[in-house]
Amino acid sequence: MRGRALALAALVVVACGHSTGGGGAGERSLAGPVREGKSLLESGQLDAALAALQKAPEDPDSLYYQGLVWAKKAESAPLPSPPPPPSPLPRGWEPPPPPELKPEEVQAIALYEKAIAARPDAAEPHLALAELLGPHAAHQYDLEQEAAKRKQPPSAPPVASSAPAVERVIRAYRFAMQADPGSMTPVEELIRFGRRVNRFDAAEAGFQEMVRRKKERDTAAPLVKYGDFLADDKKDPLAAIEKYREALIWVPDDDATRNKVADVYLKMGTEAFNKQQYAVAEDRFQDAAKYITDRSSARGQTLAEYQGRLRAMRR
Repeated sequence: MRGRALALAALVVVACGHSTGGGGAGERSLAGPVREGKSLLESGQLDAALAALQKAPEDPDSLYYQGLVWAKKAESAPLPSPPPPPSPLPRGWEPPPPPELKPEEVQAIALYEKAIAARPDAAEPHLALAELLGPHAAHQYDLEQEAAKRKQPPSAPPVASSAPAVERVIRAYRFAMQADPGSMTPVEELIRFGRRVNRFDAAEAGFQEMVRRKKERDTAAPLVKYGDFLADDKKDPLAAIEKYREALIWVPDDDATRNKVADVYLKMGTEAFNKQQYAVAEDRFQDAAKYITDRSSARGQTLAEYQGRLRAMRR
């Protein structure tokens, strides 16, 4: 819940601050009722904010801020209850789960979608929609994963696929990213959500965009993050090394990045050695040696140990 509250607060700040393809809500000249409603929202007067915003019911900015008001109301609203049981109860009837979304969240979603329809090139409602739907899509994904791990009796109701909900969130983040070429927020959020729900294609698109949005001399840090993702999440060590090497073009003396390259090569060499692929292992250890400057370090000692073992086998 705290994360949702922080995300909502950030959306209000986003609306006040940075520019978007269609002009940010804080960048555009807001109608009087919208300015008043926005101010009341920021001060926590939700009902008063809603009353002010509804004086301009079809204004795209008003629709967006009304959505924020309802999303804020949802934070303190009770969890939705399951529908009442039928009467009389059918034999074998089992109560369905409660709805995923609170009524206040349903209202917020409808308002965001109306704002998007009225002004498709504004990033804020796309981002707000993704932020609201993201936790629910992630919850559905978790339920789906848990159901796949345990054996379900044949009579158990199937768990709904999380794919449509996840895709809807990814699509909203992508639209926000396209509409706001100057902000890293939708890019970083797309990466975070893609990793959360195992959609590495979406996360990788975010990393690619993160690198693209930086000037060349500032790409080292995002390239390293991209490399970490490729190494840790996608399990693609050679692609990770490529990104680390690209980063080293701009920071050739960065020991932390050099160590990452060495670690990947050492891991690949060790795995090949354990599989008795000794020629491959030797090549990987030679590659690692190029990036290990301190031969007395743990990396240097590991390298020396395996290279020694390979030499001993050739005698």
